[in-house]
Amino acid sequence: MLKKIFLPIIFIVLTYGFWLSPHFKEIAAGVAIFLFGILSLEEGVKAFSGEIFERLFQKFTDKLHKSISFGLVATAIMQSSSLVSVLTMSFLGAELITLVQGVSIIFGANIGTTSGAWLMAGFGLKVKISAYAMPILVFGVILLFQKAKTFRGMGYILIGLGFLFLGIHHMKEGFEAFKTGFDLSEFAVDGLKGIFIFIGIGILTTVIIQSSHATIVLIIIALAAGQITYENSLALTIGANIGTTITVIIGSLSSNFNGKRLAGAHFIFNLTMGLIAVVIMNPMINTVSNISSFIGIAPNDWTMQLAVFNTLFKVMGVVIFVPFMNKLINLLNFVFKTKNNSNKEVQLEQIEYLNDSALEISATALISLNKETKHLYEIAFKIITNGLLLKRRNILSTMDLDSVIADEYTKEEIDVNREYISRIKGIYSEILNFSTRAQKNMEEEDIEKIYKIKLANRYIVSAIKSTQHLEKNMKIYTKSKNSDIKTQYNDMRKNLITILRDIDSMYLLNDIQNNIDVIKSKRANLIEMDVLTNGTLDRLIRKNLITHKMASSLINDNAYVQEIARNLLNMAEILFTEDISLEIYSKYHS
Repeated sequence: MLKKIFLPIIFIVLTYGFWLSPHFKEIAAGVAIFLFGILSLEEGVKAFSGEIFERLFQKFTDKLHKSISFGLVATAIMQSSSLVSVLTMSFLGAELITLVQGVSIIFGANIGTTSGAWLMAGFGLKVKISAYAMPILVFGVILLFQKAKTFRGMGYILIGLGFLFLGIHHMKEGFEAFKTGFDLSEFAVDGLKGIFIFIGIGILTTVIIQSSHATIVLIIIALAAGQITYENSLALTIGANIGTTITVIIGSLSSNFNGKRLAGAHFIFNLTMGLIAVVIMNPMINTVSNISSFIGIAPNDWTMQLAVFNTLFKVMGVVIFVPFMNKLINLLNFVFKTKNNSNKEVQLEQIEYLNDSALEISATALISLNKETKHLYEIAFKIITNGLLLKRRNILSTMDLDSVIADEYTKEEIDVNREYISRIKGIYSEILNFSTRAQKNMEEEDIEKIYKIKLANRYIVSAIKSTQHLEKNMKIYTKSKNSDIKTQYNDMRKNLITILRDIDSMYLLNDIQNNIDVIKSKRANLIEMDVLTNGTLDRLIRKNLITHKMASSLINDNAYVQEIARNLLNMAEILFTEDISLEIYSKYHS
């Protein structure tokens, strides 16, 4: 309901502002151009994502201090804490980094956002940056029309920078003209009341424009133009930092539990530091004054002092929170609990790795699809083994085949079709839907990988369908008094047990050449499994060891067993002998 009325309200407020003052139009246009610049810059950065970000995240986030430094540097370079937060959520959702690493990156990103304030206060206000905007835009557009992905990425980055500069120029011009006819500083409020009012304005402004970076730039420009007081600008800055958590919270709504925990950490950090800053506002102002004097900032250079305050505010937050990192993680795990593991039926119905944040870059989309495919196979593994009246834990053990067969699954009646509908179909549909959405902005090479992953999922589903056809006779003939037909059905089960064990070994060993050799060997054995070609059926019929009805069932069920084996091997060939997933599994499997 709020979403439906939020946009019309913004339109009404903007329209009223445009009617009220022509200078407001220039400020609003400047903000819009600035935000478009951020979007273009983010689009350019994503063009270089994929394996680059994957390697960077793994190499520079293995320790707490490295994770914080990575978040700081990445945000300073990209000039977008929102992008860093979304990328972090994407990698966390794919379980490529831990929650501790993700939270540490967010802490670093908070410090990294201060670079924008320093650049604006120290450079943007003192130089006519609009002069640089036009040539940058020209070069950016030229690169944007090139076919190479790298050139197009560079084009987006240059266009983003050009629009950032242009937006800042229009905001400056708007505020300078604004103050000649309307002085906002007349509305300044002193004391604690003023602090909370302007914190609220800072939060609201950031929520509306969805960028704390743009809000901070607005604050600095307004402060430089004398439209707000220094004390009110500090409160606005605190509000902007609290408001920026909304972007991460919105991004976490479609994420998994770890994504929600990350958003929770971001919110707790910024809100807590905002409250602390309010409580110790006067000591902080004195500290900022002393630091500014020490590094040579003039006493009346309020914009530079605002940059010092912003940095002190965020560095102080990281220093306060780092010693309590483990307690924060425990709190987040408690608040955002995963589903009760004892209710396996409910848990298995849900997707685990597919979420909108993983769609941000191709690498995490592919990784999430691979992990979800493995998740689907794990569910299918249990359905197939139970359909064969076998226990999953026995197949994954070192028990000999006869012992595995003897210790049958008897806990409950198995209906493979019901299990497929309740536990497989929903996840399979989600995988197909996610795959379609993921490949919209992918290169041809990655689209080919998506296609193969979808094939692997189809093979898993086909194996379950074949098990469904097999289960009725499996229940009958494994209990038959006819030892010959019973032996044949038990032999079919043994053949599938060895294949299931081999596939599990492929996942654990991650040896491409070994996996290729095993799959090739198993495919050759499929011919030996065929009761028609190996002479088994003729022998049983000729010696009257089985009835004609048994013979008919044996032919059909043997074909189903071979289909199960063939589909599982086809799935394994895609997942464990090709780089679309094996490299990922070998890197992140624990």
